[in-house]
Amino acid sequence: MRIVIQRVSEASVTVDEKITGTIRMGLLVLMGIEDADTDEDITWLSNKIVNLRIFNDENEVMNLGLKEVNGDILLVSQFTLHASTKKGNRPSYIKASKPDFAVPMYEKMISQLENDLGKKIQTGIFGADMKVKLLNDGPVTIVMDSKNKE
Repeated sequence: MRIVIQRVSEASVTVDEKITGTIRMGLLVLMGIEDADTDEDITWLSNKIVNLRIFNDENEVMNLGLKEVNGDILLVSQFTLHASTKKGNRPSYIKASKPDFAVPMYEKMISQLENDLGKKIQTGIFGADMKVKLLNDGPVTIVMDSKNKE
């Protein structure tokens, strides 16, 4: 499972000109799923997302987590995170899971994040043509892969 986390002042997702998810301060999380992903990947990444200390404290040092700043999460599925650009100029998405596997994993991640954060999160619509709007704060952008835990 591969994710891109962006600390945002605000973010929203629109599908067919209708906002499906919107947050103020918090994290926009783009999530790509592959067939090798498991429930352990979900648990590990959710814990990291919720507890990542990337919000400024009173000394302007990134030392606070999402719960401490009462931030929100906007989770957006994004199969293109598993693009392979090794050969040619047209990316291959062969590693990205098909919906029959990816949708249940995406739904499990929503539940896990809500459980770990202690409140409802906002989402896009899996597989839809989404327009994501954000105001990156910092900018702070972090990439994580549950298969490469650095």
